[in-house]
Amino acid sequence: MGGFFGTISTKDCVNDLFYGTDYNSHLGTKRAGLVTFDSERGFTRSIHSLERDYFRSKFEDELDDFKGCQGLGVISDTDPQPIIVNSHLGRYAVVTVAKINNLREIADELLAQRMHLSEMSANNINQTELVALLINMGNTFVDGINRVYQKIKGSCSMLILTEDGIIAARDFLGRTPIVIGKKEERCQKRLANGELVEWTLSSYAASSESTSFPNLGFKPLRDVGPGEIVRLRADGIEVLQQAFKRCQICSFLWVYYGFPASCYEGINTEAVRERNGKKMGEQDDVDADLVCGIPDSGVGMALGYADGAKVPYKRAVLKYTPTWPRSFTPGNQTRRDLVAKMKLIPNEALLRDQRVVFCDDSIVRGTQLRDNVREFFENGAKEVHVRISCPPLVYGCPFIGFTSSKSDLELITRQIIRDFEGDDKTNLDRYSEAGTPEYERMVKEIARRLGLTTLKFAKIEDLVDSIGLPKKDICTHCFDGSSYDHQQGEGEFFG
Repeated sequence: MGGFFGTISTKDCVNDLFYGTDYNSHLGTKRAGLVTFDSERGFTRSIHSLERDYFRSKFEDELDDFKGCQGLGVISDTDPQPIIVNSHLGRYAVVTVAKINNLREIADELLAQRMHLSEMSANNINQTELVALLINMGNTFVDGINRVYQKIKGSCSMLILTEDGIIAARDFLGRTPIVIGKKEERCQKRLANGELVEWTLSSYAASSESTSFPNLGFKPLRDVGPGEIVRLRADGIEVLQQAFKRCQICSFLWVYYGFPASCYEGINTEAVRERNGKKMGEQDDVDADLVCGIPDSGVGMALGYADGAKVPYKRAVLKYTPTWPRSFTPGNQTRRDLVAKMKLIPNEALLRDQRVVFCDDSIVRGTQLRDNVREFFENGAKEVHVRISCPPLVYGCPFIGFTSSKSDLELITRQIIRDFEGDDKTNLDRYSEAGTPEYERMVKEIARRLGLTTLKFAKIEDLVDSIGLPKKDICTHCFDGSSYDHQQGEGEFFG
Protein backbone atom coordinates (compact mmCIF):
# COMPACT_ATOMS: atom_id res chain seq x y z
CA MET A 1 0.00 0.00 0.00
CA GLY A 2 2.41 2.72 1.21
CA GLY A 3 2.02 5.84 3.30
CA PHE A 4 3.19 9.45 3.34
CA PHE A 5 3.72 12.42 5.64
CA GLY A 6 4.09 16.10 4.87
CA THR A 7 4.61 19.05 7.19
CA ILE A 8 5.01 22.82 6.95
CA SER A 9 6.04 25.28 9.65
CA THR A 10 7.65 28.66 10.24
CA LYS A 11 10.75 26.91 11.56
CA ASP A 12 12.90 24.00 10.44
CA CYS A 13 10.73 20.90 9.97
CA VAL A 14 13.33 18.18 9.34
CA ASN A 15 12.94 16.33 12.65
CA ASP A 16 9.14 16.30 12.41
CA LEU A 17 9.40 15.12 8.81
CA PHE A 18 11.80 12.30 9.69
CA TYR A 19 9.79 10.89 12.58
CA GLY A 20 6.40 11.55 10.99
CA THR A 21 7.41 9.55 7.92
CA ASP A 22 8.84 6.77 10.08
CA TYR A 23 5.44 6.35 11.75
CA ASN A 24 4.14 5.18 8.35
CA SER A 25 6.75 2.42 8.09
CA HIS A 26 4.25 -0.39 8.75
CA LEU A 27 2.58 0.42 5.43
CA GLY A 28 5.43 -0.71 3.19
CA THR A 29 8.90 -2.23 2.96
CA LYS A 30 10.27 -1.49 -0.51
CA ARG A 31 11.46 2.12 -0.69
CA ALA A 32 11.38 5.40 1.17
CA GLY A 33 12.14 9.00 0.30
CA LEU A 34 12.37 12.46 1.85
CA VAL A 35 12.34 15.88 0.22
CA THR A 36 12.50 19.36 1.74
CA PHE A 37 12.25 22.86 0.28
CA ASP A 38 14.26 25.85 1.44
CA SER A 39 13.97 29.26 -0.19
CA GLU A 40 17.76 29.53 -0.50
CA ARG A 41 18.80 25.92 -1.19
CA GLY A 42 15.75 24.81 -3.13
CA PHE A 43 14.75 21.13 -3.06
CA THR A 44 16.81 18.46 -1.29
CA ARG A 45 15.88 14.84 -1.91
CA SER A 46 17.02 11.37 -0.89
CA ILE A 47 15.60 7.91 -1.75
CA HIS A 48 16.63 4.54 -0.30
CA SER A 49 15.64 0.89 -0.57
CA LEU A 50 14.07 -0.60 2.57
CA GLU A 51 14.18 -4.22 1.47
CA ARG A 52 17.14 -5.02 3.71
CA ASP A 53 16.95 -2.29 6.32
CA TYR A 54 14.66 0.07 8.21
CA PHE A 55 13.72 3.67 7.46
CA ARG A 56 15.50 5.27 10.41
CA SER A 57 18.82 3.53 9.81
CA LYS A 58 18.76 4.60 6.15
CA PHE A 59 18.05 8.30 6.69
CA GLU A 60 19.32 9.18 10.16
CA ASP A 61 22.87 9.97 9.04
CA GLU A 62 21.58 12.24 6.25
CA LEU A 63 19.33 14.51 8.31
CA ASP A 64 21.89 17.32 8.47
CA ASP A 65 21.80 17.47 4.67
CA PHE A 66 18.15 18.51 4.73
CA LYS A 67 17.02 22.05 5.42
CA GLY A 68 13.67 23.77 5.15
CA CYS A 69 10.39 24.66 6.78
CA GLN A 70 8.37 22.29 4.61
CA GLY A 71 8.87 18.77 3.34
CA LEU A 72 7.41 15.41 2.30
CA GLY A 73 8.26 11.84 3.19
CA VAL A 74 7.00 8.59 1.74
CA ILE A 75 7.09 4.87 2.47
CA SER A 76 6.54 3.33 -0.96
CA ASP A 77 5.56 -0.20 -1.84
CA THR A 78 5.93 0.56 -5.54
CA ASP A 79 8.35 3.00 -7.15
CA PRO A 80 11.16 5.31 -6.03
CA GLN A 81 9.69 8.56 -4.72
CA PRO A 82 9.52 11.59 -4.37
CA ILE A 83 9.63 12.84 -7.96
CA ILE A 84 10.90 16.41 -8.49
CA VAL A 85 9.38 18.23 -11.47
CA ASN A 86 10.06 21.53 -13.24
CA SER A 87 7.06 22.63 -15.29
CA HIS A 88 4.88 25.59 -16.23
CA LEU A 89 3.24 25.14 -12.79
CA GLY A 90 6.61 25.78 -11.17
CA ARG A 91 9.11 23.45 -9.53
CA TYR A 92 7.54 20.93 -7.19
CA ALA A 93 7.92 17.47 -5.64
CA VAL A 94 5.20 14.83 -5.50
CA VAL A 95 4.59 11.61 -3.57
CA THR A 96 1.70 9.19 -4.08
CA VAL A 97 -0.09 6.29 -2.48
CA ALA A 98 -1.55 4.76 -5.60
CA LYS A 99 -2.48 1.69 -7.60
CA ILE A 100 -2.92 2.55 -11.27
CA ASN A 101 -4.24 -0.39 -13.28
CA ASN A 102 -4.16 1.33 -16.69
CA LEU A 103 -0.59 2.58 -16.30
CA ARG A 104 0.61 1.32 -19.69
CA GLU A 105 -2.46 2.65 -21.49
CA ILE A 106 -1.94 6.17 -20.11
CA ALA A 107 1.81 6.02 -20.76
CA ASP A 108 1.28 5.07 -24.40
CA GLU A 109 -1.16 7.96 -24.78
CA LEU A 110 1.35 10.42 -23.31
CA LEU A 111 4.20 9.08 -25.42
CA ALA A 112 2.05 9.51 -28.53
CA GLN A 113 1.81 13.18 -27.55
CA ARG A 114 5.66 13.33 -27.52
CA MET A 115 5.89 13.46 -23.76
CA HIS A 116 8.57 11.35 -22.14
CA LEU A 117 8.98 9.14 -19.06
CA SER A 118 12.44 9.08 -17.53
CA GLU A 119 11.98 7.43 -14.12
CA MET A 120 12.01 3.65 -14.54
CA SER A 121 12.10 0.98 -11.82
CA ALA A 122 13.01 -2.58 -12.83
CA ASN A 123 12.04 -1.58 -16.40
CA ASN A 124 8.56 -0.59 -15.20
CA ILE A 125 6.90 2.79 -15.50
CA ASN A 126 7.13 4.90 -12.37
CA GLN A 127 3.49 5.63 -11.59
CA THR A 128 4.34 8.72 -9.51
CA GLU A 129 6.10 10.25 -12.53
CA LEU A 130 3.06 9.41 -14.63
CA VAL A 131 0.88 11.25 -12.12
CA ALA A 132 3.22 14.26 -12.35
CA LEU A 133 2.94 14.30 -16.16
CA LEU A 134 -0.86 14.30 -15.91
CA ILE A 135 -0.71 17.14 -13.38
CA ASN A 136 1.52 19.13 -15.76
CA MET A 137 -1.15 18.91 -18.45
CA GLY A 138 -3.45 21.06 -16.34
CA ASN A 139 -3.58 24.84 -16.32
CA THR A 140 -3.42 24.77 -12.53
CA PHE A 141 -2.58 22.18 -9.90
CA VAL A 142 -6.29 21.62 -9.29
CA ASP A 143 -6.94 21.16 -13.00
CA GLY A 144 -4.02 18.75 -13.26
CA ILE A 145 -5.04 16.71 -10.22
CA ASN A 146 -8.53 16.33 -11.65
CA ARG A 147 -6.95 15.00 -14.84
CA VAL A 148 -5.36 12.31 -12.68
CA TYR A 149 -8.74 11.53 -11.11
CA GLN A 150 -10.39 11.29 -14.54
CA LYS A 151 -7.69 9.23 -16.25
CA ILE A 152 -6.64 6.53 -13.83
CA LYS A 153 -8.35 3.26 -13.04
CA GLY A 154 -7.55 2.31 -9.47
CA SER A 155 -6.80 4.88 -6.79
CA CYS A 156 -4.41 7.73 -6.07
CA SER A 157 -3.84 10.02 -3.10
CA MET A 158 -0.98 12.50 -3.27
CA LEU A 159 1.00 15.24 -1.57
CA ILE A 160 2.66 17.98 -3.63
CA LEU A 161 5.44 20.16 -2.22
CA THR A 162 5.50 23.57 -3.90
CA GLU A 163 7.31 26.80 -3.14
CA ASP A 164 3.98 28.06 -1.79
CA GLY A 165 2.99 25.27 0.57
CA ILE A 166 1.90 21.64 0.46
CA ILE A 167 -1.08 20.48 -1.61
CA ALA A 168 -2.88 17.40 -0.28
CA ALA A 169 -5.27 15.61 -2.65
CA ARG A 170 -7.11 12.51 -1.50
CA ASP A 171 -8.18 9.72 -3.85
CA PHE A 172 -11.38 10.63 -5.71
CA LEU A 173 -13.32 7.93 -3.83
CA GLY A 174 -11.39 8.28 -0.60
CA ARG A 175 -10.12 4.71 -0.79
CA THR A 176 -6.90 5.72 0.97
CA PRO A 177 -6.88 8.30 3.79
CA ILE A 178 -5.23 11.65 4.41
CA VAL A 179 -5.48 13.13 7.90
CA ILE A 180 -4.56 16.73 8.72
CA GLY A 181 -2.96 17.70 12.02
CA LYS A 182 -2.00 21.00 13.63
CA LYS A 183 0.64 21.87 16.21
CA GLU A 184 0.86 25.07 18.24
CA GLU A 185 4.00 25.90 20.21
CA ARG A 186 4.12 28.72 22.71
CA CYS A 187 7.34 30.74 22.44
CA GLN A 188 8.69 33.59 24.53
CA LYS A 189 11.66 35.91 24.54
CA ARG A 190 12.78 38.58 26.99
CA LEU A 191 13.89 41.80 25.30
CA ALA A 192 16.83 43.97 26.41
CA ASN A 193 14.42 46.33 28.17
CA GLY A 194 13.10 43.44 30.27
CA GLU A 195 9.81 43.07 28.40
CA LEU A 196 8.65 39.48 27.90
CA VAL A 197 7.32 38.87 24.39
CA GLU A 198 5.19 35.77 23.71
CA TRP A 199 3.94 34.32 20.45
CA THR A 200 2.63 31.10 18.96
CA LEU A 201 4.27 29.05 16.23
CA SER A 202 1.90 26.96 14.12
CA SER A 203 2.72 23.87 12.08
CA TYR A 204 0.50 21.70 9.92
CA ALA A 205 0.90 18.11 8.79
CA ALA A 206 -0.85 15.72 6.41
CA SER A 207 -0.39 12.00 6.88
CA SER A 208 -1.73 8.61 5.85
CA GLU A 209 -1.72 7.69 9.54
CA SER A 210 -2.87 9.83 12.47
CA THR A 211 -0.44 7.72 14.51
CA SER A 212 2.21 10.13 13.21
CA PHE A 213 0.80 13.01 15.24
CA PRO A 214 0.82 12.50 19.04
CA ASN A 215 4.53 12.20 19.76
CA LEU A 216 5.29 15.16 17.50
CA GLY A 217 2.76 17.38 19.26
CA PHE A 218 0.18 17.51 16.45
CA LYS A 219 -3.54 17.29 17.14
CA PRO A 220 -5.76 15.75 14.46
CA LEU A 221 -7.94 18.40 12.82
CA ARG A 222 -9.89 16.47 10.19
CA ASP A 223 -9.73 14.02 7.33
CA VAL A 224 -9.35 15.29 3.80
CA GLY A 225 -12.54 14.28 2.00
CA PRO A 226 -12.77 12.09 -1.12
CA GLY A 227 -11.45 14.07 -4.08
CA GLU A 228 -10.89 17.09 -1.87
CA ILE A 229 -7.82 19.24 -2.56
CA VAL A 230 -6.35 21.47 0.14
CA ARG A 231 -3.25 23.65 0.44
CA LEU A 232 -1.35 23.73 3.73
CA ARG A 233 0.64 26.81 4.64
CA ALA A 234 2.25 27.60 7.97
CA ASP A 235 -0.59 29.99 8.80
CA GLY A 236 -3.57 27.87 7.79
CA ILE A 237 -5.45 25.59 5.40
CA GLU A 238 -7.02 26.64 2.10
CA VAL A 239 -9.60 24.43 0.41
CA LEU A 240 -8.89 24.39 -3.31
CA GLN A 241 -11.62 21.89 -4.21
CA GLN A 242 -14.53 20.66 -2.13
CA ALA A 243 -14.90 16.96 -1.37
CA PHE A 244 -16.85 14.69 -3.68
CA LYS A 245 -20.12 13.21 -2.45
CA ARG A 246 -19.29 9.53 -2.82
CA CYS A 247 -16.87 7.71 -0.46
CA GLN A 248 -15.43 4.20 -0.75
CA ILE A 249 -12.81 4.04 2.01
CA CYS A 250 -11.06 0.68 2.19
CA SER A 251 -12.44 -1.51 4.99
CA PHE A 252 -9.11 -3.36 5.14
CA LEU A 253 -7.59 -0.30 6.83
CA TRP A 254 -9.41 -1.30 10.01
CA VAL A 255 -8.91 -5.03 9.46
CA TYR A 256 -5.18 -5.07 8.80
CA TYR A 257 -3.31 -2.06 7.44
CA GLY A 258 -3.98 0.51 10.11
CA PHE A 259 -1.82 0.96 13.19
CA PRO A 260 -4.00 0.35 16.27
CA ALA A 261 -3.78 3.98 17.45
CA SER A 262 -4.77 5.44 14.08
CA CYS A 263 -8.19 6.82 13.23
CA TYR A 264 -9.81 7.07 9.80
CA GLU A 265 -12.94 9.16 9.38
CA GLY A 266 -12.63 9.67 13.14
CA ILE A 267 -12.98 5.92 13.82
CA ASN A 268 -10.20 4.23 15.80
CA THR A 269 -8.65 1.08 14.37
CA GLU A 270 -8.22 -0.84 17.62
CA ALA A 271 -11.75 0.00 18.75
CA VAL A 272 -13.15 -1.45 15.50
CA ARG A 273 -11.11 -4.63 15.90
CA GLU A 274 -12.28 -5.11 19.48
CA ARG A 275 -15.95 -4.46 18.61
CA ASN A 276 -15.71 -6.89 15.73
CA GLY A 277 -14.08 -9.55 17.89
CA LYS A 278 -16.64 -9.13 20.64
CA LYS A 279 -19.49 -9.71 18.19
CA MET A 280 -17.89 -12.95 17.02
CA GLY A 281 -17.17 -14.08 20.58
CA GLU A 282 -20.77 -13.51 21.62
CA GLN A 283 -22.05 -15.53 18.65
CA ASP A 284 -19.55 -18.41 18.86
CA ASP A 285 -20.35 -21.64 20.70
CA VAL A 286 -16.92 -23.33 20.61
CA ASP A 287 -15.56 -24.68 23.90
CA ALA A 288 -12.11 -23.19 24.53
CA ASP A 289 -9.63 -22.75 27.36
CA LEU A 290 -8.00 -19.55 26.11
CA VAL A 291 -8.00 -16.94 23.33
CA CYS A 292 -4.87 -15.60 21.65
CA GLY A 293 -4.34 -13.03 18.91
CA ILE A 294 -1.82 -13.58 16.11
CA PRO A 295 0.42 -10.51 16.47
CA ASP A 296 0.01 -7.78 15.61
CA SER A 297 -3.26 -7.14 13.81
CA GLY A 298 -5.07 -10.15 15.33
CA VAL A 299 -4.60 -8.94 18.92
CA GLY A 300 -7.39 -6.34 19.02
CA MET A 301 -9.90 -8.80 17.64
CA ALA A 302 -8.79 -11.45 20.14
CA LEU A 303 -9.24 -9.08 23.08
CA GLY A 304 -12.78 -8.37 21.92
CA TYR A 305 -13.46 -12.05 21.26
CA ALA A 306 -12.27 -13.01 24.76
CA ASP A 307 -14.61 -10.40 26.23
CA GLY A 308 -17.57 -11.57 24.16
CA ALA A 309 -16.99 -15.31 24.68
CA LYS A 310 -16.01 -14.95 28.37
CA VAL A 311 -12.82 -16.92 27.75
CA PRO A 312 -9.47 -15.72 29.17
CA TYR A 313 -7.03 -13.99 26.86
CA LYS A 314 -3.46 -15.29 27.05
CA ARG A 315 -0.34 -14.60 25.01
CA ALA A 316 0.23 -18.14 23.80
CA VAL A 317 2.20 -16.89 20.80
CA LEU A 318 4.41 -13.82 20.73
CA LYS A 319 6.06 -11.77 18.02
CA TYR A 320 9.79 -11.22 18.23
CA THR A 321 9.72 -7.55 17.26
CA PRO A 322 13.34 -6.33 17.32
CA THR A 323 14.38 -7.65 13.91
CA TRP A 324 11.41 -9.03 11.97
CA PRO A 325 9.26 -6.77 9.77
CA ARG A 326 5.75 -7.45 8.54
CA SER A 327 5.78 -10.54 6.37
CA PHE A 328 3.16 -9.81 3.68
CA THR A 329 5.26 -7.33 1.72
CA PRO A 330 8.50 -9.06 0.57
CA GLY A 331 8.09 -9.96 -3.10
CA ASN A 332 9.56 -13.42 -2.70
CA GLN A 333 7.06 -15.97 -1.34
CA THR A 334 9.79 -18.15 0.19
CA ARG A 335 11.11 -15.16 2.14
CA ARG A 336 7.59 -14.22 3.24
CA ASP A 337 7.06 -17.70 4.62
CA LEU A 338 10.43 -17.65 6.38
CA VAL A 339 9.74 -14.27 7.99
CA ALA A 340 6.29 -15.44 9.09
CA LYS A 341 7.77 -18.51 10.75
CA MET A 342 10.71 -16.82 12.43
CA LYS A 343 8.92 -13.80 13.87
CA LEU A 344 6.27 -15.76 15.85
CA ILE A 345 7.34 -17.73 18.91
CA PRO A 346 4.87 -20.21 20.49
CA ASN A 347 4.69 -20.31 24.29
CA GLU A 348 4.56 -24.05 24.99
CA ALA A 349 3.84 -23.50 28.69
CA LEU A 350 0.50 -21.90 27.75
CA LEU A 351 -0.35 -24.09 24.75
CA ARG A 352 0.16 -27.54 26.32
CA ASP A 353 -3.12 -29.53 26.40
CA GLN A 354 -5.22 -26.41 25.75
CA ARG A 355 -8.15 -25.80 23.41
CA VAL A 356 -7.09 -22.50 21.85
CA VAL A 357 -8.97 -19.94 19.78
CA PHE A 358 -6.51 -18.02 17.63
CA CYS A 359 -7.72 -14.75 16.10
CA ASP A 360 -6.13 -13.34 12.94
CA ASP A 361 -6.92 -10.53 10.52
CA SER A 362 -7.36 -12.47 7.27
CA ILE A 363 -6.36 -15.48 5.19
CA VAL A 364 -4.79 -14.74 1.81
CA ARG A 365 -2.83 -17.74 0.57
CA GLY A 366 -3.00 -19.60 3.88
CA THR A 367 0.66 -20.67 3.82
CA GLN A 368 1.67 -18.66 6.88
CA LEU A 369 -1.31 -19.73 8.95
CA ARG A 370 -0.85 -23.38 7.99
CA ASP A 371 2.77 -23.31 9.15
CA ASN A 372 1.81 -21.49 12.36
CA VAL A 373 -0.92 -24.03 13.15
CA ARG A 374 1.53 -26.87 12.73
CA GLU A 375 3.83 -25.15 15.23
CA PHE A 376 0.96 -24.71 17.70
CA PHE A 377 0.11 -28.41 17.61
CA GLU A 378 3.78 -29.38 17.87
CA ASN A 379 3.99 -27.21 21.00
CA GLY A 380 1.18 -29.10 22.69
CA ALA A 381 -2.09 -27.44 21.67
CA LYS A 382 -4.98 -29.89 21.97
CA GLU A 383 -7.30 -28.03 19.57
CA VAL A 384 -6.68 -25.04 17.31
CA HIS A 385 -9.78 -23.02 16.42
CA VAL A 386 -9.19 -20.01 14.14
CA ARG A 387 -11.44 -16.97 13.93
CA ILE A 388 -10.84 -14.38 11.20
CA SER A 389 -11.82 -10.73 11.62
CA CYS A 390 -13.10 -10.30 8.06
CA PRO A 391 -15.06 -12.38 5.54
CA PRO A 392 -13.17 -14.68 3.14
CA LEU A 393 -11.11 -12.84 0.52
CA VAL A 394 -12.82 -14.06 -2.65
CA TYR A 395 -11.89 -11.16 -4.95
CA GLY A 396 -8.50 -9.59 -5.59
CA CYS A 397 -8.23 -5.86 -4.87
CA PRO A 398 -8.03 -3.65 -7.98
CA PHE A 399 -7.91 -0.44 -5.95
CA ILE A 400 -5.05 -0.46 -3.44
CA GLY A 401 -3.45 -3.90 -3.68
CA PHE A 402 -3.76 -5.26 -0.15
CA THR A 403 -1.39 -8.13 -0.99
CA SER A 404 1.53 -8.72 -3.32
CA SER A 405 -0.58 -11.27 -5.23
CA LYS A 406 -0.16 -11.14 -8.99
CA SER A 407 -3.31 -13.19 -9.63
CA ASP A 408 -6.62 -13.93 -7.91
CA LEU A 409 -5.60 -17.58 -8.05
CA GLU A 410 -3.07 -16.88 -5.31
CA LEU A 411 -6.06 -16.55 -2.98
CA ILE A 412 -6.79 -19.86 -1.25
CA THR A 413 -10.51 -19.26 -1.79
CA ARG A 414 -10.09 -19.09 -5.57
CA GLN A 415 -7.88 -22.17 -5.63
CA ILE A 416 -10.62 -24.10 -3.82
CA ILE A 417 -13.36 -22.72 -6.07
CA ARG A 418 -11.33 -23.81 -9.10
CA ASP A 419 -10.92 -27.28 -7.63
CA PHE A 420 -14.64 -27.52 -6.87
CA GLU A 421 -16.02 -25.94 -10.06
CA GLY A 422 -13.37 -26.53 -12.72
CA ASP A 423 -12.56 -22.81 -12.94
CA ASP A 424 -12.07 -20.10 -10.33
CA LYS A 425 -14.78 -17.69 -11.51
CA THR A 426 -17.91 -19.82 -11.16
CA ASN A 427 -20.58 -18.89 -8.57
CA LEU A 428 -18.39 -16.28 -6.84
CA ASP A 429 -21.49 -14.57 -5.48
CA ARG A 430 -22.56 -17.82 -3.81
CA TYR A 431 -19.12 -18.53 -2.37
CA SER A 432 -18.89 -15.02 -0.92
CA GLU A 433 -22.32 -15.08 0.74
CA ALA A 434 -22.19 -16.41 4.29
CA GLY A 435 -24.57 -19.30 4.96
CA THR A 436 -24.89 -20.67 1.44
CA PRO A 437 -23.93 -24.33 0.85
CA GLU A 438 -21.07 -23.14 -1.38
CA TYR A 439 -19.73 -20.83 1.33
CA GLU A 440 -19.92 -23.51 4.03
CA ARG A 441 -18.20 -26.06 1.81
CA MET A 442 -15.41 -23.61 0.97
CA VAL A 443 -14.76 -22.67 4.61
CA LYS A 444 -14.72 -26.33 5.62
CA GLU A 445 -12.16 -27.07 2.90
CA ILE A 446 -9.94 -24.14 3.97
CA ALA A 447 -9.96 -25.53 7.51
CA ARG A 448 -9.02 -28.98 6.24
CA ARG A 449 -6.14 -27.72 4.11
CA LEU A 450 -4.74 -25.62 6.93
CA GLY A 451 -5.12 -28.35 9.55
CA LEU A 452 -7.56 -26.45 11.78
CA THR A 453 -9.96 -27.94 14.30
CA THR A 454 -12.57 -25.34 13.26
CA LEU A 455 -12.60 -22.13 11.22
CA LYS A 456 -15.02 -19.20 11.15
CA PHE A 457 -14.92 -15.83 9.42
CA ALA A 458 -16.56 -12.59 10.51
CA LYS A 459 -19.78 -11.71 8.74
CA ILE A 460 -19.63 -8.69 6.47
CA GLU A 461 -22.59 -7.15 8.31
CA ASP A 462 -20.73 -7.37 11.63
CA LEU A 463 -17.56 -5.85 10.18
CA VAL A 464 -19.47 -2.94 8.65
CA ASP A 465 -21.40 -2.42 11.90
CA SER A 466 -18.14 -2.47 13.87
CA ILE A 467 -16.66 0.22 11.61
CA GLY A 468 -19.76 2.35 12.07
CA LEU A 469 -20.04 3.87 8.58
CA PRO A 470 -22.84 3.15 6.10
CA LYS A 471 -21.90 0.22 3.87
CA LYS A 472 -22.26 2.44 0.80
CA ASP A 473 -19.32 4.52 2.10
CA ILE A 474 -17.00 1.52 2.63
CA CYS A 475 -15.25 -0.55 -0.03
CA THR A 476 -15.84 -4.26 0.59
CA HIS A 477 -14.93 -5.41 -2.91
CA CYS A 478 -12.45 -8.08 -1.77
CA PHE A 479 -15.21 -9.78 0.25
CA ASP A 480 -18.32 -9.47 -1.91
CA GLY A 481 -17.19 -8.10 -5.28
CA SER A 482 -19.06 -4.82 -4.86
CA SER A 483 -17.37 -1.81 -6.42
CA TYR A 484 -18.12 1.59 -7.88
CA ASP A 485 -16.74 2.94 -11.15
CA HIS A 486 -16.06 6.65 -10.69
CA GLN A 487 -15.67 7.12 -14.44
CA GLN A 488 -19.38 6.56 -15.00
CA GLY A 489 -20.68 10.03 -14.19
CA GLU A 490 -18.24 11.99 -12.07
CA GLY A 491 -20.64 14.92 -11.78
CA GLU A 492 -22.67 13.28 -9.03
CA PHE A 493 -19.65 13.33 -6.76
CA PHE A 494 -19.12 17.01 -6.31
CA GLY A 495 -20.51 18.49 -3.14
